[in-house]
Amino acid sequence: MQQTKIGVVEDEIIIADSIRSVLRGMDYAVPEPCCDYDEAIAMLQQERPDLVLLDINLGGSEQDGIAVAKYIRENLQMPLIFLTANSDAGTVARAKAVTPDAFLVKPFQKDDLYAAIEIAIHNFYSAGKTAGRPSRAYMFIKEGTHFHKLHFDEILYLESDHVYVNIFTEQKKYLVRTSLQQYMEELDENTFIRIHRGYIVNKHKIDSVAPAQLNIGNKVLPISKKYRDQLLQQL
Repeated sequence: MQQTKIGVVEDEIIIADSIRSVLRGMDYAVPEPCCDYDEAIAMLQQERPDLVLLDINLGGSEQDGIAVAKYIRENLQMPLIFLTANSDAGTVARAKAVTPDAFLVKPFQKDDLYAAIEIAIHNFYSAGKTAGRPSRAYMFIKEGTHFHKLHFDEILYLESDHVYVNIFTEQKKYLVRTSLQQYMEELDENTFIRIHRGYIVNKHKIDSVAPAQLNIGNKVLPISKKYRDQLLQQL
Protein backbone atom coordinates (compact mmCIF):
# COMPACT_ATOMS: atom_id res chain seq x y z
CA MET A 1 0.00 0.00 0.00
CA GLN A 2 1.38 3.39 -0.98
CA GLN A 3 0.57 6.96 -0.02
CA THR A 4 -1.50 8.89 -2.53
CA LYS A 5 0.87 11.11 -4.50
CA ILE A 6 -0.27 14.66 -5.32
CA GLY A 7 1.51 16.82 -7.91
CA VAL A 8 1.43 20.60 -7.43
CA VAL A 9 1.80 23.09 -10.30
CA GLU A 10 1.88 26.63 -8.87
CA ASP A 11 4.08 29.56 -9.94
CA GLU A 12 3.91 31.42 -6.60
CA ILE A 13 6.66 29.75 -4.58
CA ILE A 14 5.27 30.72 -1.16
CA ILE A 15 1.81 29.44 -2.07
CA ALA A 16 3.25 26.25 -3.58
CA ASP A 17 5.28 25.51 -0.43
CA SER A 18 2.25 26.21 1.74
CA ILE A 19 0.07 23.82 -0.28
CA ARG A 20 2.77 21.17 -0.15
CA SER A 21 3.05 21.53 3.64
CA VAL A 22 -0.72 21.23 4.06
CA LEU A 23 -0.85 18.16 1.82
CA ARG A 24 1.96 16.45 3.69
CA GLY A 25 0.13 17.20 6.93
CA MET A 26 -2.82 15.29 5.48
CA ASP A 27 -0.54 12.29 4.82
CA TYR A 28 -0.18 12.71 1.05
CA ALA A 29 3.15 12.24 -0.72
CA VAL A 30 4.09 15.44 -2.60
CA PRO A 31 7.03 15.86 -5.03
CA GLU A 32 8.71 19.24 -5.49
CA PRO A 33 6.14 21.78 -6.79
CA CYS A 34 6.46 23.01 -10.39
CA CYS A 35 6.20 26.62 -11.49
CA ASP A 36 5.79 26.39 -15.28
CA TYR A 37 4.65 24.17 -18.14
CA ASP A 38 8.01 22.49 -18.84
CA GLU A 39 8.63 21.64 -15.18
CA ALA A 40 5.09 20.31 -14.88
CA ILE A 41 5.42 17.98 -17.87
CA ALA A 42 8.77 16.68 -16.57
CA MET A 43 7.26 16.06 -13.12
CA LEU A 44 4.24 14.27 -14.60
CA GLN A 45 6.44 11.96 -16.67
CA GLN A 46 8.86 11.18 -13.83
CA GLU A 47 6.60 11.08 -10.76
CA ARG A 48 3.29 9.86 -12.24
CA PRO A 49 1.19 11.37 -9.42
CA ASP A 50 -2.27 10.05 -8.61
CA LEU A 51 -3.79 13.55 -8.81
CA VAL A 52 -2.55 16.99 -9.87
CA LEU A 53 -3.36 20.42 -8.45
CA LEU A 54 -3.00 22.99 -11.25
CA ASP A 55 -2.85 26.75 -10.97
CA ILE A 56 -4.48 28.05 -14.16
CA ASN A 57 -2.29 31.16 -14.48
CA LEU A 58 1.41 30.32 -14.60
CA GLY A 59 3.13 33.67 -14.68
CA GLY A 60 1.04 34.86 -17.60
CA SER A 61 2.60 32.31 -19.95
CA GLU A 62 0.61 31.02 -22.92
CA GLN A 63 1.50 27.52 -21.73
CA ASP A 64 -0.60 27.83 -18.60
CA GLY A 65 -2.30 25.33 -16.32
CA ILE A 66 -4.95 24.61 -18.91
CA ALA A 67 -2.20 23.61 -21.38
CA VAL A 68 -0.86 21.23 -18.72
CA ALA A 69 -4.37 19.86 -18.25
CA LYS A 70 -4.70 19.24 -21.99
CA TYR A 71 -1.43 17.27 -21.90
CA ILE A 72 -2.76 15.18 -19.01
CA ARG A 73 -6.05 14.42 -20.74
CA GLU A 74 -4.29 13.43 -23.98
CA ASN A 75 -1.41 11.41 -22.53
CA LEU A 76 -2.01 10.33 -18.94
CA GLN A 77 -4.63 8.84 -16.68
CA MET A 78 -5.15 10.90 -13.54
CA PRO A 79 -7.65 13.35 -12.06
CA LEU A 80 -6.84 17.06 -11.95
CA ILE A 81 -8.05 19.99 -9.88
CA PHE A 82 -7.74 23.59 -11.01
CA LEU A 83 -6.64 26.27 -8.56
CA THR A 84 -7.23 29.89 -9.51
CA ALA A 85 -7.72 33.37 -8.11
CA ASN A 86 -9.90 34.19 -11.12
CA SER A 87 -13.43 32.82 -11.28
CA ASP A 88 -14.63 34.98 -14.16
CA ALA A 89 -16.79 33.45 -16.88
CA GLY A 90 -13.97 33.35 -19.43
CA THR A 91 -11.60 31.45 -17.14
CA VAL A 92 -14.31 29.01 -16.10
CA ALA A 93 -15.25 28.39 -19.75
CA ARG A 94 -11.62 27.63 -20.71
CA ALA A 95 -11.25 25.33 -17.70
CA LYS A 96 -14.45 23.41 -18.45
CA ALA A 97 -13.12 22.49 -21.89
CA VAL A 98 -10.59 20.09 -20.31
CA THR A 99 -13.12 18.58 -17.87
CA PRO A 100 -11.36 19.13 -14.52
CA ASP A 101 -12.39 16.91 -11.63
CA ALA A 102 -12.76 19.95 -9.35
CA PHE A 103 -12.24 23.71 -9.36
CA LEU A 104 -11.03 25.62 -6.28
CA VAL A 105 -10.97 29.41 -6.05
CA LYS A 106 -8.15 30.94 -3.98
CA PRO A 107 -8.02 31.47 -1.10
CA PHE A 108 -9.48 28.12 -0.08
CA GLN A 109 -9.63 26.32 3.24
CA LYS A 110 -7.78 23.13 4.16
CA ASP A 111 -11.07 21.24 4.49
CA ASP A 112 -12.15 22.38 1.01
CA LEU A 113 -8.87 21.14 -0.47
CA TYR A 114 -9.11 17.79 1.32
CA ALA A 115 -12.72 17.26 0.23
CA ALA A 116 -11.95 18.16 -3.39
CA ILE A 117 -9.00 15.74 -3.52
CA GLU A 118 -10.83 12.82 -1.92
CA ILE A 119 -13.96 13.24 -4.04
CA ALA A 120 -11.90 13.61 -7.25
CA ILE A 121 -9.91 10.46 -6.47
CA HIS A 122 -13.00 8.48 -5.56
CA ASN A 123 -14.96 9.51 -8.65
CA PHE A 124 -12.04 9.00 -11.03
CA TYR A 125 -10.82 5.65 -9.75
CA SER A 126 -14.07 4.09 -8.52
CA ALA A 127 -14.78 0.52 -9.58
CA GLY A 128 -16.96 0.35 -12.66
CA LYS A 129 -16.38 4.00 -13.63
CA THR A 130 -13.26 3.68 -15.76
CA ALA A 131 -14.83 2.80 -19.12
CA GLY A 132 -12.92 4.29 -22.01
CA ARG A 133 -9.83 5.04 -19.92
CA PRO A 134 -6.46 3.35 -20.46
CA SER A 135 -5.84 0.21 -18.41
CA ARG A 136 -3.90 0.67 -15.19
CA ALA A 137 -2.16 -1.53 -12.64
CA TYR A 138 -3.71 -0.32 -9.38
CA MET A 139 -6.86 0.77 -7.62
CA PHE A 140 -7.60 2.85 -4.54
CA ILE A 141 -8.75 1.48 -1.19
CA LYS A 142 -10.43 3.77 1.31
CA GLU A 143 -8.91 3.22 4.74
CA GLY A 144 -10.02 5.57 7.49
CA THR A 145 -10.30 9.04 5.96
CA HIS A 146 -7.88 8.50 3.07
CA PHE A 147 -7.68 6.62 -0.20
CA HIS A 148 -4.49 4.58 -0.65
CA LYS A 149 -3.09 3.04 -3.80
CA LEU A 150 -3.11 -0.77 -3.97
CA HIS A 151 -1.35 -2.40 -6.92
CA PHE A 152 -3.20 -5.30 -8.51
CA ASP A 153 -0.17 -7.58 -8.30
CA GLU A 154 -0.30 -7.30 -4.49
CA ILE A 155 -3.76 -8.90 -4.38
CA LEU A 156 -4.10 -12.64 -3.71
CA TYR A 157 -7.89 -12.93 -3.87
CA LEU A 158 -11.16 -11.14 -3.10
CA GLU A 159 -13.96 -12.59 -0.99
CA SER A 160 -17.59 -11.48 -0.88
CA ASP A 161 -18.92 -10.75 2.60
CA HIS A 162 -22.58 -9.68 2.27
CA VAL A 163 -22.45 -5.99 1.22
CA TYR A 164 -18.66 -5.90 1.68
CA VAL A 165 -15.63 -7.35 -0.08
CA ASN A 166 -12.53 -8.62 1.73
CA ILE A 167 -9.37 -7.95 -0.29
CA PHE A 168 -6.50 -10.21 0.76
CA THR A 169 -2.81 -9.44 0.18
CA GLU A 170 0.17 -11.25 1.66
CA GLN A 171 0.49 -8.61 4.39
CA LYS A 172 -3.04 -7.47 5.12
CA LYS A 173 -6.80 -7.81 4.62
CA TYR A 174 -8.89 -4.81 3.55
CA LEU A 175 -12.65 -4.52 4.03
CA VAL A 176 -14.45 -2.43 1.39
CA ARG A 177 -18.16 -1.69 1.07
CA THR A 178 -18.83 -2.71 -2.53
CA SER A 179 -19.62 -5.85 -4.56
CA LEU A 180 -17.53 -8.48 -6.35
CA GLN A 181 -19.22 -7.57 -9.61
CA GLN A 182 -17.98 -4.00 -9.32
CA TYR A 183 -14.44 -5.29 -8.93
CA MET A 184 -14.80 -7.62 -11.90
CA GLU A 185 -15.41 -4.48 -13.97
CA GLU A 186 -12.36 -2.81 -12.44
CA LEU A 187 -9.75 -5.58 -12.40
CA ASP A 188 -7.62 -6.79 -15.31
CA GLU A 189 -9.47 -9.75 -16.82
CA ASN A 190 -6.16 -11.26 -17.94
CA THR A 191 -5.03 -11.51 -14.31
CA PHE A 192 -8.17 -11.93 -12.20
CA ILE A 193 -10.82 -14.59 -12.65
CA ARG A 194 -13.99 -15.47 -10.79
CA ILE A 195 -13.99 -19.02 -9.41
CA HIS A 196 -17.14 -18.89 -7.30
CA ARG A 197 -19.99 -16.46 -6.66
CA GLY A 198 -18.06 -15.49 -3.52
CA TYR A 199 -14.46 -15.39 -4.81
CA ILE A 200 -12.22 -13.71 -7.39
CA VAL A 201 -8.57 -14.81 -7.51
CA ASN A 202 -5.33 -13.52 -8.96
CA LYS A 203 -4.47 -16.46 -11.22
CA HIS A 204 -0.74 -15.71 -10.92
CA LYS A 205 -0.97 -16.44 -7.18
CA ILE A 206 -2.56 -19.91 -7.54
CA ASP A 207 -0.37 -22.71 -6.17
CA SER A 208 -2.51 -25.74 -7.05
CA VAL A 209 -5.90 -26.64 -8.53
CA ALA A 210 -8.14 -29.62 -7.73
CA PRO A 211 -11.55 -30.46 -9.25
CA ALA A 212 -13.50 -28.46 -6.66
CA GLN A 213 -10.95 -26.22 -4.97
CA LEU A 214 -7.66 -24.39 -5.36
CA ASN A 215 -4.87 -23.27 -3.09
CA ILE A 216 -3.34 -19.84 -2.73
CA GLY A 217 -0.67 -20.07 -0.07
CA ASN A 218 -2.25 -21.90 2.87
CA LYS A 219 -5.78 -20.85 1.94
CA VAL A 220 -8.18 -23.31 0.26
CA LEU A 221 -10.86 -21.68 -1.91
CA PRO A 222 -13.89 -23.39 -3.50
CA ILE A 223 -14.38 -23.63 -7.28
CA SER A 224 -17.97 -23.83 -8.47
CA LYS A 225 -18.99 -25.82 -11.56
CA LYS A 226 -20.19 -22.63 -13.22
CA TYR A 227 -16.68 -21.13 -13.30
CA ARG A 228 -14.42 -24.24 -13.41
CA ASP A 229 -14.15 -24.57 -17.19
CA GLN A 230 -13.31 -20.89 -17.63
CA LEU A 231 -10.64 -21.15 -14.93
CA LEU A 232 -9.02 -24.19 -16.54
CA GLN A 233 -9.03 -22.51 -19.96
CA GLN A 234 -7.24 -19.48 -18.57
CA LEU A 235 -4.66 -21.60 -16.78
